[in-house]
Amino acid sequence: MNENYNPYKSALDGLTLKNPVRAFFQFCKERENIRLKRESGLPAPWSSDTIFQKGRFLNVFREDDRGSKAIIQFVNQIDSNFSSLIQAIFFSRWCNKQETLDILDPGLLFDPNKLSSVLININSWCNTTAYPVEPVQWNDKKYSRIETAAHVFKLSKEKLSNIILNSNGSVIEATNQINQIFQMKNDFPIFMAVMDIAWFRPDVIKPESFVPVGIGAVAYIERLKSYLGENKEEQIFAHMIKLQKKYWPEAKRKFYPIDIEYLSCECRKYYSYVNGTKLFEGKNLFHPKQ
Repeated sequence: MNENYNPYKSALDGLTLKNPVRAFFQFCKERENIRLKRESGLPAPWSSDTIFQKGRFLNVFREDDRGSKAIIQFVNQIDSNFSSLIQAIFFSRWCNKQETLDILDPGLLFDPNKLSSVLININSWCNTTAYPVEPVQWNDKKYSRIETAAHVFKLSKEKLSNIILNSNGSVIEATNQINQIFQMKNDFPIFMAVMDIAWFRPDVIKPESFVPVGIGAVAYIERLKSYLGENKEEQIFAHMIKLQKKYWPEAKRKFYPIDIEYLSCECRKYYSYVNGTKLFEGKNLFHPKQ
């Protein structure tokens, strides 16, 4: 995502992983079992694996994460107007904080001054640790994160909508075209917002769209390339989606390229603990909420 430096590139160096495909699906199955046990009300720990007990990991399916659920619930309160849908999705990703989205009235999106005032008075209105969100350019002026969320997305929603509608369903095409306007060094927030559109309008942004590989997934994707004898990320995505039928036929839904990409990042995290290149400290530590 426009990042030249990759601090995770060597995270798996020296680790013996005989079958990274099987390891990928073993991770997925155990992580999904943890979610099911937790949601059923069983007490922690939900796994005998000490890495899963101590480390923080996303759910296997993006729509099961707390942040994703908050975004879906927030956006679903918007009317069917496409440009308003786009505004709500982009706002949600710029906020990216469940607690804020859960209490915020989506109607405030149409009153930028009031929305801005409300956000300013919320202690830590956005998630500052998930990923960096830089200022954007709009009409030759630079806007901060909060200004973008409250004002720019309302001003730009028609233009963003036209770009997305003319992207032929491609996440990468839409992301690149939007960032030509916003001029962000790290376009990850744009990418996430565009990808989220597939939840609401799969006819506009295709769930099966190819996605770029982020810096966190590179190390594991390289392992898959070597094992499967593939050179391109697109080939890896297609191969792993096909292999799901063999390794995890009972999964609740089929994988898409976005799933393979971000689960490769989660596998890199897991096997970094195995490799000793990631430590159980700070924000990496998992503390189950009661």
